[in-house]
Amino acid sequence: MTRTPATKTPPLDGITVVSLEQAVAAPFATRQLADLGARVIKIERPDGGDFARGYDEAVHGNASYFVWLNRGKESLTLDVKSEQGRQILTELLDTADVLIQNLGPGAAGRLGLDPATLAVHHPRVIPCSVTGWGSTGPWANRKAYDLLVQCETGLLSVTGTTEHMAKVGISVADIAAGMYAYSGILTALLRRATTGAVSAVEVSLFEALAEWMSNPVYYAHYSGRTPPRSGARHATIAPYGPFGTADGTILLVVQNDREWRRLCAEVLGDPAIADDTRFATNSARVAHRDELDTLIATQLSALPTSQAKQQLDDAGIANAGINDVADLATHPVLEGRHRWHEVGIPGATMQALQPPVDLAGVAPVMGDVPALGAHTDTILAELGHGDRIALLRAAHVV
Repeated sequence: MTRTPATKTPPLDGITVVSLEQAVAAPFATRQLADLGARVIKIERPDGGDFARGYDEAVHGNASYFVWLNRGKESLTLDVKSEQGRQILTELLDTADVLIQNLGPGAAGRLGLDPATLAVHHPRVIPCSVTGWGSTGPWANRKAYDLLVQCETGLLSVTGTTEHMAKVGISVADIAAGMYAYSGILTALLRRATTGAVSAVEVSLFEALAEWMSNPVYYAHYSGRTPPRSGARHATIAPYGPFGTADGTILLVVQNDREWRRLCAEVLGDPAIADDTRFATNSARVAHRDELDTLIATQLSALPTSQAKQQLDDAGIANAGINDVADLATHPVLEGRHRWHEVGIPGATMQALQPPVDLAGVAPVMGDVPALGAHTDTILAELGHGDRIALLRAAHVV
């Protein structure tokens, strides 16, 4: 079920995006463009489509990854390696504004979809390439998957416990690259609209996540000390982490000296602790973290979670419960701010989260998630191939 249209024209109404995409990074970028009103034509292989469709069957028989990343798009099945398929793709690009692809190394060039070739034959089209390690350089031809990139950027070295490293529990490299691809495309569209110049956009998973790793990289490079893995505690700020209560666990965060003094006076009940040389500065508190954590834990462990949270709230100390993902689905903030909306998916409907950026007076489109090839006939008819659909299907072109 598609949401009621916005009262104002969506910002990207009239923009057409052609996407040769799969998995996470490029689909995340194009879904956000679709939420802003762009027409996104997702080209999928006739023999199964985007392989993310088969990751699981959790959402009424559909993959959780796929329904998250592909609402509001049109699915066109097309064998772009065939001569007829490439011709249809060329016709699509004749009226498109953006081409985004995250094909394997070298595949875009072999299909004539690299930026240089597009600039000759489709000079208005903004090309966006999402790569693993960059389109040039010593690793240009290597495959890249999210966990490989987490490893190479050093993310695992700062994630986990002292004894065991851990991957981040979501596809953080893909998500980072998708976000930069999205913002890069918007920037390129703005530049084209204001100057007429067309800029190619390229984002690699590796460099996107390397940007997110800048803080620990700078810390390690210039201090000579690698930030230690610290579980749910912050590696370089204290107190900052989980503490047991009489009936659960709470996470508290102290970010500055004012908060530290309030914690000592109003929660720990002893203002003098703030000036103890072991704890007087953040660096000192990190150096004596175990002693500090014991001091705080002794106080909080005697209190029920609700009372501990109330004391921290009254003192102006940031705190949170430690939820699991099921808790997020029923979180009172999402419910109270009406962030869930019904969208159609193949064979059912689901509740999907509204995009996190609110534009005053503009409602996100939040269209349906397409079945494989659901729009093939319509798009082919638009291109003047309505009388050839059966022949194209028999030849496995679509």
